[in-house]
Amino acid sequence: MESLLRPFDLGPTQWYVLCHLAEEGPTPQSALVHTLRVERATMSGIVAALVRKGYVEQIPDPGDQRRKILRLTAGGEELWERLPDPVDEILAIAFEGVPQEAQDHAIDVLRAATERLTAHHPRK
Repeated sequence: MESLLRPFDLGPTQWYVLCHLAEEGPTPQSALVHTLRVERATMSGIVAALVRKGYVEQIPDPGDQRRKILRLTAGGEELWERLPDPVDEILAIAFEGVPQEAQDHAIDVLRAATERLTAHHPRK
């Protein structure tokens, strides 16, 4: 993943933030902390880097001026259109030659395990 993103000067977590904003639209920064399961300080650094690069902007939440809403800039949208999808690349390599039925079963097992682990130890 890192080798695919290196030419774009992005790290994996930066890519996930861009992906979320591109697919879901403007999002509170605090929601991304929860969604990506990172610490607030980590997210602050990631967002600061993306803002500095001109890909993301922070706007005040109209309902709560203390909260920040993140959204892609025009430059971020343009970058997103050019970026390769490293997840697709990883999956293609990992599952090459594995029948689709076996892949679907593996995904079901992993999803169920993740749900049980999350329910057992939810993040605050």
